[in-house]
Amino acid sequence: MKELLTRSLSGFLYVSILLASIFISRYTFIGVFFIFGIICIYEFQKLIHLRNKRLYIIFILFIILFQFVEDRWYITVPVLMLTIVTEVFLVKDLVTIRIIPMFEKRKYLTSIFYLITSIIFLTLIPIYNGKYEPIIIAGPFLIAWTNDTFAYLVGKNFGKHKLLERISPKKTIEGFAGGFVFSLLAGYLISTFSDTLSIYVWLIISIIMSIFGTLGDLIQSKFKRQAGVKDSGSIMPGHGGIFDRLDSIIFASPFLYAFLQILKYVP
Repeated sequence: MKELLTRSLSGFLYVSILLASIFISRYTFIGVFFIFGIICIYEFQKLIHLRNKRLYIIFILFIILFQFVEDRWYITVPVLMLTIVTEVFLVKDLVTIRIIPMFEKRKYLTSIFYLITSIIFLTLIPIYNGKYEPIIIAGPFLIAWTNDTFAYLVGKNFGKHKLLERISPKKTIEGFAGGFVFSLLAGYLISTFSDTLSIYVWLIISIIMSIFGTLGDLIQSKFKRQAGVKDSGSIMPGHGGIFDRLDSIIFASPFLYAFLQILKYVP
């Protein structure tokens, strides 16, 4: 009972801080995710046994460049492509080999183009159209939480077929399907109660968050399994680290950002 109460209070505090930062202003959102990003870099470096303070400097420079420099498309497009390619290779390694090879150079490249740039694109999502729209980032978070919650509930009660047992023994195909369906429902409700994007766009966002969010969770689980740890950190009692809470949406963010840019420029 005490563990459940601790977990509930910790989760409530995390969600409250995150949503408050989103709806107060663009700069509180950037500030909170700057702190979250620093923590995630620290936790990820522990997972892959890397110690390099330059990664924090790179993160700070990227935040400044992508948030406050105008006309940055000559940098944004290649960085987005490199991020997506890096994540595609991680998916390939997830399903084809037992251990993700993390030699020294790949540790740096993965830290930059899997973690750091994905966090950067996460902070760009609410300003994809030139102005700050909090619901455009709050919505994907709500969808991701819905996906995680119902994947767990459906999987626990009806799951019989393992999704990827050697990486995450508790995840099931039935759980994934349940999370996917309820993610679509969450997207539909967001489109109904918010005057932002169309229902069809929100449904596509729901699909992106469910599929790529699940992949992001599995990839982080594989990194944790390789490191021989249960959680990436211990900053959130009952939940683990900040990276444990953000792994799904971090991985999905470059794909979501790419989709919103396509939506913006394609009639």
